Amino acid sequence: MSDKEASIKPWGGRFSEPTDQFVERFTASVSFDQRLYHHDINGSLAHAAMLEKVGVLTAAELKDIQSGLEEIRAEILEGSFEWSVSLEDVHMNIEARLTDKIGITGKKLHTGRSRNDQVATDIRLYVRDELVLINKELSRLQQGLVELATREASTIMPGFTHLQTAQPVTFGHHMLAWNEMLERDYSRFQDCSVRLNQCPLGAAALAGTTYPIDRHYSAELLGFDRPTENSLDSVSDRDFAIELASAASLLMTHLSRFSEELVLWTSAQFKFIELPDRFCTGSSIMPQKKNPDVPELIRGKVGRVNGHLISLLTLMKSQPLAYNKDNQEDKEPVFDIIDTVKDCLKAYADMIPAITVNEDVTREAAMRGFSTATDLADYLVRKGLPFRDAHEVVGKSVAYGIAENKDLSEMTLDELRTFSSDISADVFDVLTLEGSVNARNHIGGTAPEQVLSAAKRAENRINNRS
Repeated sequence: MSDKEASIKPWGGRFSEPTDQFVERFTASVSFDQRLYHHDINGSLAHAAMLEKVGVLTAAELKDIQSGLEEIRAEILEGSFEWSVSLEDVHMNIEARLTDKIGITGKKLHTGRSRNDQVATDIRLYVRDELVLINKELSRLQQGLVELATREASTIMPGFTHLQTAQPVTFGHHMLAWNEMLERDYSRFQDCSVRLNQCPLGAAALAGTTYPIDRHYSAELLGFDRPTENSLDSVSDRDFAIELASAASLLMTHLSRFSEELVLWTSAQFKFIELPDRFCTGSSIMPQKKNPDVPELIRGKVGRVNGHLISLLTLMKSQPLAYNKDNQEDKEPVFDIIDTVKDCLKAYADMIPAITVNEDVTREAAMRGFSTATDLADYLVRKGLPFRDAHEVVGKSVAYGIAENKDLSEMTLDELRTFSSDISADVFDVLTLEGSVNARNHIGGTAPEQVLSAAKRAENRINNRS
């Protein structure tokens, strides 16, 4: 094999034979990392501008590089760009095309950098942009939840513990519980954005470069807060990818919990809500079926995101400093996490405002299971009975209700007084469902007044996001 043939690769000068075809395909990443083209070009434009600023490139060379890169961006956008596996990745494909276009000046672009800091910069830029889109869709979902909570602020439903009827709550209060989970998710994605917003460009392969580069200028051009502090860490750090995966796993866990409830609530056994037909599918054999496939599928997708988190943690756990080829395996999990999260958020943001609540059904369900038993205990405590004694009294009254198939609110005053002489006619003010929820009229409580106030606060938080 001639020296010329062995040197087709940008790094091929040291090698005496070409890369094995299987190894070439096995090690190439261009099939999936080409989606970084926009950020790779932006990073190269910033790097070139910095090189011109410090005198490594002339103004004319910078202009050629800028026009060439923008032409390449246009080619990729219109689908005429030819990606080559032999050029391994998005970076070398773009650089090779640039050299084809503008000649030797294209080869000067890589001065003072390495693919190691280049890819670290690209993936940060990509994740940073995608986090903006994720939080935008997350905010849209939260807005839908707040609107639904406001609409159903007085709708009574059973609250559950252990999936057993516990106490009555309002449907709006339940929706705002979901919103609180998403508020924390939003905050975690914001935190991730802050920590990743440092620029690795200029760290080069691992030790920095001998050229008089201005890393602060490159960072500023790319919208980073500052350059990274240590060149070794700069090229090998993937904490931001793991942090993205961790925040995404928590978000997907929350969406999975929501999905479980929606699946239950749409069943014939609950019938709490109706989902629009456009978010459901039918059965190939049972014509009566209306399956909640969207929440079911989202419930299932949490597994792939959790799996990617474990994959990224495992990827990094034994890597010595600095960059290692292992890190090529970070991209597919990151890409799939982002795609999955955005799709699931879109589905939920579209679906939540279209939910119809069957108010009569939820109210009737709250009547079952002695959901106001705690209210009766609290009533007796206010009458002067120690809580443990009140607990025993109510327990006996519930046992009687089970035997007689009567809810507490359906018992007569004489029946209730057989369990405690402290019970008076005013007891029925607390045994009704409305009395129960209205009594919890404090911040964080389920009273409709509090639900409306909490929804307004949540709406203000969403609207005030920058």
